[in-house]
Amino acid sequence: MMVVRGIRGATTTEADTEEDILEATRELLVKMVEVNGVVPDDIAACLFTCTPDLTATFPAAAARSLGWTYVPLVGASEMAVPGEVSRCIRVLMLVNTTRRPEEVTHVYLRDAQRLRPDLVGGRE
Repeated sequence: MMVVRGIRGATTTEADTEEDILEATRELLVKMVEVNGVVPDDIAACLFTCTPDLTATFPAAAARSLGWTYVPLVGASEMAVPGEVSRCIRVLMLVNTTRRPEEVTHVYLRDAQRLRPDLVGGRE
């Protein structure tokens, strides 16, 4: 049976530049769809958040550059929590799938691996 499931992902950038933000986000999105067998038509929507120290561009622009023309995208700002991962981009991708929750692979790259060390390495 087809249901909507959330796939989580996060990554970090070296700097607050448009190039770094788009590169890191594209890398994350490509990995998320690859390991979960997702195609753009499966994606119901994506929510992107950034830590307040990233302002050079919208991470959702990376999805558009991948050809995700009809996927609804929205961005928001994360809370500024002292001591947490900086220059961090998080994604919640909602997909139509037949996978069970335990069959979904969440993706944490770069310094964002600190957020969920229990999920790093997933079921690839």
